[in-house]
Amino acid sequence: MKTMWVVLLLLVSMLVGCGKVHNAEGVGGDTIIFRHARNIHVVVHDDYRVVTLDDPWNEGRSLARYILVNRDDSARVGHLPEGQVLYVPMRRAVVFNTAHASLMAMLHAEGALAGVADLRYMLLPWVHERVGRHLVVDCGEAMSPDVERIVDMGADAVFLSPFENSGGFGRLDNSGIPLVQCAEYMEPTALARAEWMRFYGMLWGREHEADSLFAVVEGEYNKLRDEASLSTSHPSMITEKLTGSTWYVAGGRSTVARLIADAGGNYPFAADEHSGSLPLSLEKVLDVAGDADVWVFNTTSESMSYDLLRQENGGYATIKAFKNKRVYSLNSLKVPYFEEVSFRPDYLLREYISVLYGGETRYYKKLLHL
Repeated sequence: MKTMWVVLLLLVSMLVGCGKVHNAEGVGGDTIIFRHARNIHVVVHDDYRVVTLDDPWNEGRSLARYILVNRDDSARVGHLPEGQVLYVPMRRAVVFNTAHASLMAMLHAEGALAGVADLRYMLLPWVHERVGRHLVVDCGEAMSPDVERIVDMGADAVFLSPFENSGGFGRLDNSGIPLVQCAEYMEPTALARAEWMRFYGMLWGREHEADSLFAVVEGEYNKLRDEASLSTSHPSMITEKLTGSTWYVAGGRSTVARLIADAGGNYPFAADEHSGSLPLSLEKVLDVAGDADVWVFNTTSESMSYDLLRQENGGYATIKAFKNKRVYSLNSLKVPYFEEVSFRPDYLLREYISVLYGGETRYYKKLLHL
């Protein structure tokens, strides 16, 4: 029985290693294996690829279906299946999210970036430099983009994030420009989110680079997780703080909760069944997580300190991490947190391990003792 399991594991490893298996439907195509991502499916045919994105909010329904055609073959390829045709590799992509612009640099696909939205929130010097040289177009705000400018530049596609019950993308829906719906943030794990880079690599002509980078990310993540699992202590950790009168804590099935667990920490809300955030009162958070050993949160303050926290709300001072001076903050306007962690979750896992057990940090800084 044990031998049979070993053989089965070796077979699965070989299939994952080669990246493809025969299409289960048996109709002239190979399915590319995604080891973690659950909402993306790619079938390779001789002249095109079919990419299907599952609707993460409606089980059994599709969010989008793309037909990827090599632009060098576009003149001869016909009889394509139903779906939005995308000619690849793309040469003029518009991205609305700083993480996707950052990924283009990671994959050495900067030359395919033609436009961005929300430029002021992008901590990417190379993007600002190219906008200054008129090589990349500033397309305005993501919530109200300059559609005419996007059309005039001849964009190959616009990369944007879908949201539940959003009602569509306004005038972009009728612009005639293909919309690539970047729904990786709805995947259940950090590695599943990051694996979407393999899809984006196909679009930008960087498939090999994307596969190689993801292998590095996966390997580093798993190595860090395995090392953290050997710890005999498991400090507890909470994230974020009040927004107005509400503390939005990560649900027990969220990627944040999984990251804390993989870092060897205990998450006070781990028993919760939600994958999104939970709107709670300060009293509820203090009741469940007041004994947390470590506390991390995002801020836009230049010099966040314990005194400033106490001034915001005196209840913060009752948290164990506050009393023991184990509070960390990150200023996302100063450090490239949102630029990096979506596709480098190994960076964030290392960060969590550092704040839990002590070590050099990349994003978070210990609060000033003022």
